[in-house]
Amino acid sequence: MIQIDNLTVRFGQATAVKNASFQVAAGESFGLVGESGSGKSTVLRAVMGLVPDSSGSILVDGLDTRRTPRRNLIARVQMVFQDPYASLHPRYPVGEALAEVMRINRIPNSERRTVELLELIGLTAAHRFRFPHELSGGQRQRVAIARALALNPKVLLLDEPTSALDVSIQAEVLNLLNRLRAELGLTFVIVSHNLAVISYMCDRLAVMRMSEVVETMTRQDLVARRMTQAYSRELVAASEDGIAGMPA
Repeated sequence: MIQIDNLTVRFGQATAVKNASFQVAAGESFGLVGESGSGKSTVLRAVMGLVPDSSGSILVDGLDTRRTPRRNLIARVQMVFQDPYASLHPRYPVGEALAEVMRINRIPNSERRTVELLELIGLTAAHRFRFPHELSGGQRQRVAIARALALNPKVLLLDEPTSALDVSIQAEVLNLLNRLRAELGLTFVIVSHNLAVISYMCDRLAVMRMSEVVETMTRQDLVARRMTQAYSRELVAASEDGIAGMPA
């Protein structure tokens, strides 16, 4: 579903991502982990075409993201950002935030589809009249997920999807994402600094350090501590308690 080959992203003289390569199968959940500034979120933005200076190859569902018209690309891949409050318009009711996406992209029956999306994420039709400040953090992130699903994409790019939420709410959102992936046949790429989240959510993961992918491993490798790079071992050691608490 996703094939990235030798992706390099620069911001002026600084290299944010250097020669990154990995593949994600259809229906797979793939994680990107590493310290802050290692290039994880930049990879997601490159897939969405949101970085100005990049080289290499990015294919999504067989389409070259640089040559594919924007409307065709966003119908296949959508992104959920870290802070749901910042990503929702404060003056738009929830229903309008969802319906606008569909109207712009000429999706019919946007009002009915809005209610269906709200119910899909565990909210009700009445929530469409509420503003973002009237919702909890977990509810706002659910709405952000619903908006990403409005165009029926095949891929969701999730940038720290639970880091802005209370610990008690994080598991609810992660379980919702797992359910949606199973029900809708979605492919995920998840960025997180939390290895416990990656261990719980992802089939495979890539470790990034100083803009480069240094190792790729399976979830079983992570749980069994089968890694080849010293940096990966240090990263896992720093998250030992959290990973141990996640199911194998």
